[in-house]
Amino acid sequence: MKKIIAFVLILTMVALGACSNDTSSNGKKKIVIGASLLTASHPFQVAVKNAIEKEAKNENVKVDVAIADQDLNRQISSIEDFINKNVDAIIVTPVDSDGVKGALLKAKDAGIPVITVDVKANGVSVDSHIATDNYTGGMIAAEAMAKYTGDKGDIGLITYPEVQSVRDRINGFKKNAANHPNMKIVTELPGRTRDEAKSASEDMLTANPNLKGIFGFGDDMALAANAAITEKGTKAVVIGFDGLEEARKSVDQDNAFQAVVVQYPDKMGTEAVKNAVKLAKGEKVKKLVPITPGLYIHGKGFVDVKVDNGKVTIND
Repeated sequence: MKKIIAFVLILTMVALGACSNDTSSNGKKKIVIGASLLTASHPFQVAVKNAIEKEAKNENVKVDVAIADQDLNRQISSIEDFINKNVDAIIVTPVDSDGVKGALLKAKDAGIPVITVDVKANGVSVDSHIATDNYTGGMIAAEAMAKYTGDKGDIGLITYPEVQSVRDRINGFKKNAANHPNMKIVTELPGRTRDEAKSASEDMLTANPNLKGIFGFGDDMALAANAAITEKGTKAVVIGFDGLEEARKSVDQDNAFQAVVVQYPDKMGTEAVKNAVKLAKGEKVKKLVPITPGLYIHGKGFVDVKVDNGKVTIND
């Protein structure tokens, strides 16, 4: 009999412990956030994930993180799982800006607030979008390219056409490049991974032996382009985007990688959780939370950049 009573007590304690994980200190049901993130293989996305988990702990809410590994079907499945679990809010970094539409519409139909981070979702109105001002960042990258190419020469772009944030960077780059008539974009190739970007860079350099610069939309792409240029022994320069530690260290060295537009993924992850919690409580949030990027250049580190009426000025 004593053994039975002891067993029941143990089960009760386990049940109470389980309940405490989903209950806040004031006895109310803990807010649960579902987060479907792009990948765990890129430092930028890892920084977003870490910031989300850290802020969730600060806010005393539960976060259920699912990594899509750049697989749209996997992301859709995780979002539908969040809907079935009736989470209080969903944070998403879309794998495919167009392809994720249906899943997010289902979440909206279920009355679950949606926050997108870094990458836009097309065709669906989300409750809040938190991201770098990618268009402006692209303009800054083009200005840096003009600085390091002497404002002239043929330029190549490494792209990721399925992702809206990258399209914004490329469009911003093209917009400002048009202000430098002697700097001409002659080739664009996709490079979604570091290996693919390396192959794309090699193809660009082979087809355009006089190429003066390559813009890589992310750190991996810029680092891959830098490696290809080093191996080819050309004098082309590289401008990147993201600006995490590995890229900044490369910019500090004497190689082709001369400057990188810097994003702040920790701010994005933090703001995403803050907005998710507010939405879960029925509070209002800003529909768009733009995070202004910075610039890190060779020999100088972080420098001041101003953008006024479409004109970019780098104060180094």
